[in-house]
Amino acid sequence: MALRHVLDPPTDARLTQGICELWAAVTNAGGAVGYVPPVTADDVRPELFRHLNAMAEGRMRLLVAYDEEDRPAGTAFVTFNTHRLMRHWVWLYTVMLHPDRQGRGEGRALLDAVAEAVRGMDGMRGIRLTCRGGLGLEGFYGSCGYKEVGRVPDAIKVADDDFRDDITMWLQLR
Repeated sequence: MALRHVLDPPTDARLTQGICELWAAVTNAGGAVGYVPPVTADDVRPELFRHLNAMAEGRMRLLVAYDEEDRPAGTAFVTFNTHRLMRHWVWLYTVMLHPDRQGRGEGRALLDAVAEAVRGMDGMRGIRLTCRGGLGLEGFYGSCGYKEVGRVPDAIKVADDDFRDDITMWLQLR
């Protein structure tokens, strides 16, 4: 059964806990979502609360992919630009899909749902995201229509002897 995508779901305790568990599962499976393994749901909770605060202030929106049991299986946080010359595009952060659901086209469906949601937002012309090099993520995003538009070598320090490129990707909407 396909995931159900919801933009701006109610952020209750069940959703919050589900996202924390998802975030930990993605990180511990090697996902590049701001942490390195091992992490627990409690480790990522403060960052999720920063995201939720930005949502409450109207600076960010959340798209959740729910599984068959109504648990979060994927997320994407859409952040608005505050600079007056860049309000026509958004940032995409914390794009996650549960490791058990990967390889079935559900990641692509999540990104399609994000693009459709952003197209529905007044005046939006593009989506920008960054991803960690060394994992092939730029290939996945490229297959979803994003173009690599920049790369900063060794900008991400994963460990004392492990530096990765910070790759900027762009999806033109119009």
